[in-house]
Amino acid sequence: MDASASQPRATDLLAWYDRHRRVLPWRALPGERADPYRVWVSEIMLQQTTIAAVKPYFERFMARFPSVEALAAAPSESVMQAWAGLGYYSRARNLHACAKAVADQHGGRFPDTEEGLRALPGIGAYTSGAVAAIAFDRPAVAVDGNVERVITRLFAIEDEMPGAKPLIRERVLALLSHGRPGDFAQALMDLGATICTPRSPACGLCPWREPCQARIDGTQESFPRKAAKKAGKTRYGVAFVAMREDGAVLVRTRPAKGLLGGMVEVPGSDWRADYELGDALRDQPVSARWRRLMLPVRHVFTHFPLELTVFAGRVPLETQAPEGMRFTPFNRLKEEAFPNVFLKALEAGLEELQRL
Repeated sequence: MDASASQPRATDLLAWYDRHRRVLPWRALPGERADPYRVWVSEIMLQQTTIAAVKPYFERFMARFPSVEALAAAPSESVMQAWAGLGYYSRARNLHACAKAVADQHGGRFPDTEEGLRALPGIGAYTSGAVAAIAFDRPAVAVDGNVERVITRLFAIEDEMPGAKPLIRERVLALLSHGRPGDFAQALMDLGATICTPRSPACGLCPWREPCQARIDGTQESFPRKAAKKAGKTRYGVAFVAMREDGAVLVRTRPAKGLLGGMVEVPGSDWRADYELGDALRDQPVSARWRRLMLPVRHVFTHFPLELTVFAGRVPLETQAPEGMRFTPFNRLKEEAFPNVFLKALEAGLEELQRL
């Protein structure tokens, strides 16, 4: 780092934050005390998900589960249904488990330290730091993608992610010599989200433009350093949309553990790179005159892309659901916790059935 560069000061960032802080549904207004429950739910929802996508889900979630006690007492099916569409569904299962632990073991009050929060189900280093800082004003560090970008640029940290995280935490802790750790944590997040963006950062508006080593070197967009990702092999499978004569659709709940655990799906096959479409009818849940849709449903998971070929068919009214499956009335399908990939398959299949 250039020894002649000025050193970043927390006070400069906080002064910027006081003028430009974002108004968010889960964020306390200036002078208000943060609600640990709202902070915690928002931080879990925001993992791997954008603020724009989270906002409507958060508002509906709070209306449905206004307190940690209400969430703890809710059936798991209700929690999964409220989460449907947000993705990374293990977060919803962990959220429910954590709410139960807070209600049962802590009298409905969240622990106010990183260590206490970390002991709860589903809370790791980032979430414990974020909640401790934002909700309880503890001098804690919460390193998300925005903070990684800001700090690696500010100090021109060459280490690749995720190996650079300990150094990033060390740099943030060194800046925490002030009395507003909660505001500082949120200010770092806001700076990364609005000014220090991945592409074309607005360096001229940044409160740390003078000491930023990446700006001095003209290398802003090259940070943080990341190792090249290995693309996962595409997996293939089939999904069957079976509608009974009364309009009910055959569905089932996936196992609690594993990918999309506890969510609802239309029945189908395993997903494999070597799946043979010619053998698709071996995976049919019930006998029907199936119509194969020409266009597959495509979805990208974190580690692999998926292509699902959809088959649609009508079955007689007397058709019984196989073990582990159920027929859901058409007007109650919206109550089922379909993740996006199966929502796409269901909608495509229903559209095809309207033509039959």
